[in-house]
Amino acid sequence: MATHEHYYVPAQSKWPIIATVGMFVTVVGLGTWFNDLKAARPESHGPLIFFVGGLLLAYMLFGWFGAVVKESRAGLYSAQLDRSFRWGMSWFIFSEVMFFMAFFGALFYVRHMSGPWLGGEGHKGIAHMLWPNFEFVWPLLNNPDPKLFPSPKGTISPWGLPLLNTILLVSSSVTVTIAHHALKKGHRGALKIWLALTVLLGCAFLGFQAEEYIHAYHELGLTLGSGIYGATFFMLTGFHGAHVTIGTLILFVMLMRIMRGHFDAEHQFGFEAASWYWHFVDVVWIGLFVFVYVL
Repeated sequence: MATHEHYYVPAQSKWPIIATVGMFVTVVGLGTWFNDLKAARPESHGPLIFFVGGLLLAYMLFGWFGAVVKESRAGLYSAQLDRSFRWGMSWFIFSEVMFFMAFFGALFYVRHMSGPWLGGEGHKGIAHMLWPNFEFVWPLLNNPDPKLFPSPKGTISPWGLPLLNTILLVSSSVTVTIAHHALKKGHRGALKIWLALTVLLGCAFLGFQAEEYIHAYHELGLTLGSGIYGATFFMLTGFHGAHVTIGTLILFVMLMRIMRGHFDAEHQFGFEAASWYWHFVDVVWIGLFVFVYVL
């Protein structure tokens, strides 16, 4: 009979069921919230349902990952299972790449195809009949139907907070790499310092992005409802900000584990997976900075 030295098979667990229920409640809450906003219902239970679903997911993540950490610390994981973890994380990051590619594809489609068609360009320029006086220029600050989608007053300059955030994220990739090398060499003090600095850089990025959003909403009139430019801007940068938030939390958990003596030069996949995810988030931001802010 195979033992955990070949491939560890955990006992039955409640966590998959809790994860399913949590995701279901979260999606129901989000759908209820959005539908009530569209129907102008001020007394909506959507936010409460969404919050309960989020709590269930947080409880599941804390418990499930805690169980995985205990199993790993108990020496139940073999080299084969370690390879399985690495393949799983690789495919997860690939799925995230495809996720952002879909949004970048939408941006490309609007800027180079459907937008020019509505302005009368190309072989499908007959769509110009919808708004005969509409001229397509990106970024789109003059929407074809300003009564339905109020036009924004301006755009975010790439050479202010976006450039600063780019410097912060690129720097954080350097600091997490230095921390990784310190872990491999057994330099625990340097590992803690550089990883803590990475977490602080991630928090600084989120703070500056929040400041940028406040400026966009209150001073520029650039919102999710201000036409296709606002929609693509906030969908791309907003989802990336959510990924930075998740990545920062993951790195913080790694820091807490390191404080408790976890990981060494031979057993460090949790830290490696966190660093892979963080590098992915940084690369996506460089693409956002170029295609959303600069070009």
